[in-house]
Amino acid sequence: MTLTWILKPFANLTLTELYALLQLRSEVFVVEQTCPFQDIDGLDQAAHHLLGLTPTGELAAYTRLFAAGITYPEASIGRVVVSPRYRRYGLGRELLHQSIAAVSQQFGPQPIQIGAQLYLQAFYEGFGFRQVGDGYLEDDIPHIHMVRA
Repeated sequence: MTLTWILKPFANLTLTELYALLQLRSEVFVVEQTCPFQDIDGLDQAAHHLLGLTPTGELAAYTRLFAAGITYPEASIGRVVVSPRYRRYGLGRELLHQSIAAVSQQFGPQPIQIGAQLYLQAFYEGFGFRQVGDGYLEDDIPHIHMVRA
């Protein structure tokens, strides 16, 4: 499946794009993962938002990207999500490739840090991320910090 990738700062998102990304994040991170947490955390305004759209304009994949010093000392990628309707097409890999490239494009080549769910450690290692520090629980889900140098 071929997606159209759009990267925008918060101020340039349309209301429709903002609604779609918040809806997808809620669908996966709150409902699917049965994890009531404050997804709207005050950081969206500081992020660049990467949207992967299907040919019909449906949001299939999404991340938010931060410059160094906002969420971590390094640049970071967060809220990595693929819609349940579009899983098994390899979109997670394409999303991460696009996200890494977008960080470099927006902020220059540099290390990237993520807070990864532990079960995805091998997936992220395939992109050059390595665990730093100890694991931790975030909303009762095991996580680890990972950095790609």
